[in-house]
Amino acid sequence: MNKYALQLCVACVLASSLPACLAQGAGAGGGAAGAGSAGSGAAGAASGTGAAGQAGGAAGQAGTGAQGARGAGAQQPGAGPTSYAAAASAGSDPRKPPAAKPGALTLQQVVDAARQRNPTLLAAEQNLRAVRAQELQAAVRTNPYLGLAGSNVTLPADGTNPYAYSVQVSRLFERGNKREYRIENARATTAQTEAQLQDTARQTEMAVRDAFTAMLIAKQVLQLSQAQLADFRHEVEIGNDRFQAGDLGKLDFERLDLQLGSFEADEQNALISVEQASDRLQTLMGVPVSSPDFDVMGPIVPPAVAQSREEMLRLALERRPDLKAATFAVSAAEAASRLAISEGKADPTLEAEYDKTGHDNSAGFNVNIPLRLFDRNQGNKETARLQVEAARLTEQATRNQIASDVNQAWSAYLHAKVLSDRFSAHYLDESSDVLSIARYAFDHGGLALIDYLDSLRDARTATSDALNAYAQTWNAIHTLTAATGTDVAP
Repeated sequence: MNKYALQLCVACVLASSLPACLAQGAGAGGGAAGAGSAGSGAAGAASGTGAAGQAGGAAGQAGTGAQGARGAGAQQPGAGPTSYAAAASAGSDPRKPPAAKPGALTLQQVVDAARQRNPTLLAAEQNLRAVRAQELQAAVRTNPYLGLAGSNVTLPADGTNPYAYSVQVSRLFERGNKREYRIENARATTAQTEAQLQDTARQTEMAVRDAFTAMLIAKQVLQLSQAQLADFRHEVEIGNDRFQAGDLGKLDFERLDLQLGSFEADEQNALISVEQASDRLQTLMGVPVSSPDFDVMGPIVPPAVAQSREEMLRLALERRPDLKAATFAVSAAEAASRLAISEGKADPTLEAEYDKTGHDNSAGFNVNIPLRLFDRNQGNKETARLQVEAARLTEQATRNQIASDVNQAWSAYLHAKVLSDRFSAHYLDESSDVLSIARYAFDHGGLALIDYLDSLRDARTATSDALNAYAQTWNAIHTLTAATGTDVAP
């Protein structure tokens, strides 16, 4: 009868009907013994009440014996799993944002700080200024040449050796609109470099967003680990009281106590993750030496993306800076090709000369025109033409990659969001209820230790899976933001 009473009690516990189970267990195993105090649990077991009798005694006299030593974990007569769950730690819900220190930064504040102080972005900005300065150089005109010459200046000035002086001014005149093409090429290169800077900022911001989410999730894991550790330490204290009162075997108590090591390891690993995530995020923000007081705050549960896949693809093709950089690269290559063609045209050099020999003055001019018989810049022309074709193919490849980025990010978001919503709306509450009922039943002797540890492991797994689903959804949102070149989060 004891075996059947225990099986019946466990089944009732799992069915969330523990009061009825206790009543049935007391009738099956000897209600008189089951109605006694919790301190007489051993005697009740000897007289045939078994675990059901102990559970009945715990329900009838929750304030005596080993049960009275449970403090906050003990229930008043008539209390059930619902009231026990209400007494559990309120800080163990992974959907609630973790506590933040004063001065904690939001995601937007972190992104703005990275834009202003990230050394990679600052270096890219300096490079843009350097490239823009080349526009000045491209617009300069060729310099004229001034030549001075003198002869017989060391000989006596006589009729046979008169002093002779000459002044020459010459200049190369460019043909084929070379200067205009140089300016066009320089401006297109500047526009390409500026778009590359924006793309570097886009990639840096994505890294910042990922690091922010990693730190926020790590903070949540740490907070949950600390809350779970505190709850389980209390559970071990209850188990110790039961062990001292003879209500729990030595083997079961030691197995229960061994679980503390796992909770403590979770806490230490979470501390390491928070510190490493904080250091990474501060490095991306341009902080020279990480501060232990740095903190972030934000929601844990990811929001829904309002845009459709087609709309995001349109935004990506309009705003992605890498596509703009590829387009400007085509313009720069075309300008370079036109410049290479114009370089094949001959540029004349005109020279004016003034001569003074003795008392005689004279003037003259000189014209030099290179004959482009052999070198007509053929190699550079062909190279420039091929580079134009390569730039156009690169632009097309960039467009294809953008479409692929949006599609992959959208697919990742859809699947991750479904899972995270499922955990938020169902699995987390269900695992919390199961753990509360199992803890209540175990504390009152109505559930075996192995079943309670299984429920504990399942609850920890559900919490970990929920946080992973949240992190994956946030990362998918950040990827969509980077893929579209605009913030898609509401």
